[in-house]
Amino acid sequence: MPVLPPWLTEPLWGQFAALLPERSPYAVTHPLGCHRPRISDRIVFDKMLQLLRFGCSYQAIADTTCSATTIRNRRDEWIQLGFFAQLKQIALESYDRIVGLALDQIAVDGSITKAPGGGEVAGRSPVDRGKQGMKRSGMTDGDGIPLGRVLAGANRHVSPLLASTLDRLGDLGPLPDDITVHLDAGYDSDKTRALLDARGLHGRIAHKGEKAPIQASQRWHVERTHAWQNAFHRLARCYERRAGVIDAFFGLADSIITVRRLIRRAWTTHRWDERPNRRP
Repeated sequence: MPVLPPWLTEPLWGQFAALLPERSPYAVTHPLGCHRPRISDRIVFDKMLQLLRFGCSYQAIADTTCSATTIRNRRDEWIQLGFFAQLKQIALESYDRIVGLALDQIAVDGSITKAPGGGEVAGRSPVDRGKQGMKRSGMTDGDGIPLGRVLAGANRHVSPLLASTLDRLGDLGPLPDDITVHLDAGYDSDKTRALLDARGLHGRIAHKGEKAPIQASQRWHVERTHAWQNAFHRLARCYERRAGVIDAFFGLADSIITVRRLIRRAWTTHRWDERPNRRP
């Protein structure tokens, strides 16, 4: 059974393949001019999708087609070239061009997940008996499309991460003149309001001590996106130790979420050869 349906995998791979440079099927540094053929990039890409979805180890996903060492080496090579970040940016631009990003309504919130292996962005989790955990401060548009995130230890409070999270708006090009940022009661402070005022943003912040359903504002979009991201087991229980590798897996997950939402929104308005038979 495939990790993702073909109508989702193929456009992702097609765009990712366009980013890859042309290379010889053999290592050019071999003294005899011949060598064992280079493992196909498509095989490694499919292995990365399996790692992201199932959260298993590299040794468990390796087989006769590709070793664990090859997966790690190719992963690091793609991270160094910035391919995962470029794929996410292309997915966002495509969604904005076809559907349109709802940038006038922004939602920001944090989410704590497990990080049993520790690492650069791990800390003692206050909700998991002090075990190692990771916190992400995520930002979405008004429809729940992930726009960016900041990774930190689980022992960090979300409000100090707001400024660096909002800095991700600078990567989105022209922004609306009037932007409302939806926040929960954890951001209810004069410091947060001063930060938003300094950036020319309007804040809709839940008040501490006052019960309000999440449906009362647009915060539920970011909560739903956190649930989508946690469906990828490598993000919900992260054993990676380097922040760059974790961010690459988040970039791949965000690309999948964005393309999936794009296909769902465009299914009733557009026609293409690989269009699914039913609305995804």
